[in-house]
Formats: sequence, C-alpha cells, structure tokens
Amino acid sequence: MFDPITMKLNVEPLIESALREDITNEDVSTNSVMPEAKKGEADLLCKQDGIICGLQIFTRVFTLLDPDTEVELYVKDGEAVKNGQLMAKVRGDMRVILCGERTALNYLQRMSGVATMAREMSDSLEGTGIKLLDTRKTTPNNRIFEKYAVKTGGGNNHRLNLSDGVMLKDNHIGAAGGVAKAVKMAKEYAPFVRKIEVETENIDMVREAVEAGADIIMLDNMDYDQMKEAVELIAGRAEIEISGNVTKEKIAQIADLGVDYISSGALTHSAPILDISLKNLHPID
Repeated sequence: MFDPITMKLNVEPLIESALREDITNEDVSTNSVMPEAKKGEADLLCKQDGIICGLQIFTRVFTLLDPDTEVELYVKDGEAVKNGQLMAKVRGDMRVILCGERTALNYLQRMSGVATMAREMSDSLEGTGIKLLDTRKTTPNNRIFEKYAVKTGGGNNHRLNLSDGVMLKDNHIGAAGGVAKAVKMAKEYAPFVRKIEVETENIDMVREAVEAGADIIMLDNMDYDQMKEAVELIAGRAEIEISGNVTKEKIAQIADLGVDYISSGALTHSAPILDISLKNLHPID
C-alpha cells in the first residue's frame, strides 16, 4: 500500500491525468442516462485466477471523483483470487461509478497482471537465494504502479529511475571509451554510497569490470556456458545479475549458477492483464 505522502505527491496526479484522458469534456453516455445524482451499487468480480493488486488505486479513482463513494473490499493486495470471486462492492453516485469504471479497472487489471506474473516467476526461484528484479521497461507514467505490483507479487525493484543508482550500459561504456574508464569516471562522480553496476556482454568485459572494481556485474544475454565461466571468473568479488530474455522457462535452467539476482523486463512489458469486471450496477436507497 502506498503511504499518504506518496499518494498525494506522486500517485494522485497520475490518476487525475488518467481520468482527464478519459473525460476531456464530459461523459456524454453517462450524462445521457443519468441527468441527476442517484445512489447505486456495483460488484467487482474476478474472472480469472491470479494475484490481486491495486485495490488502493481502484478505490482512489472513485473517491477522487467523489469523496462520498464507498468501496467495500473483501480481499487484500497480494492475495490469490479465483474466477467468479466477488472482491468488492462500490457504492455511491452512479454517475461517479460509471465515469470512473474504466480507469479504475485499467489500473487494477494491469497491476494484478504484473503481480500474477511476478508471483509465478518468484515462486520458481524459491529456495535458490536468488532475488527476482524488475527493470525500467515500464509503461510511461505507470512505473510507480507496475513496480509496486512486482513487489506485491513477490519480486524486487531494481532502479525506480535514473537517479537511483549507477548502471553503466553498453552505450555508457561506448561513450566513455571502455569499461575501465566508465567505472573510474563513475567512482569519481557518483556519491560513495552508490553502488556501481556494469552491464557486460562477453567474458572480456566481465574481466575488465572485475578489475575496475565494479560492485555489481550484469551478465547480459549470455548463454549458459558463458555465464558459468563468468561466475567462476568473478569468484565472489562482485555481486552478479543475470539479464536478457529471462522467462519462467529460462529461470529453471540458470537457477543453479549461484548468482545473486535475475532481472526480467517481461515482468512489466509482457505481463497480460488479469480479467476483472465491474458488474451489476443498480440503484439502491
């Protein structure tokens, strides 16, 4: 759950932007059939097994439109939900429910889909001591929601943004003139509390990163034999992250290498939504 300060400063402006995207002038459909306020109730129904995530955001969509809206929740973020399960009831001005429905569901479906994939992938690493990480391959203006969903599903966040830490990727290394130069420049510039991670693509780059004193070495898109050789070369002198086309199937193949982290962009760029609906809207007294 997001704390009140994060909600106010970072989350609510994004929700408001999403609502403005969907209602540029008025909700002409709702205003056609509901010219006046009338209290109603709708059911939040799960239509697919998975991990629920984003209930706080779902609720806030409606309460931003009308603080008097009530959302009665029967589940919590991180819980497994089943097809056909009643997860919540939404009560309030039916115009508000109709106007906010799509935006609220978009957040809830997307975040639940990410959490579901994160749970599946993190479960496959259970007992290995390897941490599952996400990446910055997120939907623009949705990173805070998608990274929260990864954590809810049992994964861990890598950098939230470019200000979080030093990661020297291929183009940084190319611009600096090599791995050693890039690491040296980063050590001279970045605060000493920041770890320096280097993305490597072959054994020569791994060797250079170790000798330059990198704190974390990423093995990017290497095959199994290359990764095994790299782990032996590093020999505990740096933490090791594996990245590049990491899927649930690939995790099973590389879990025995003895690395510290596995990062997967698929967690956020390829997770399908969880099918959820808001149904049975009807007037109440």
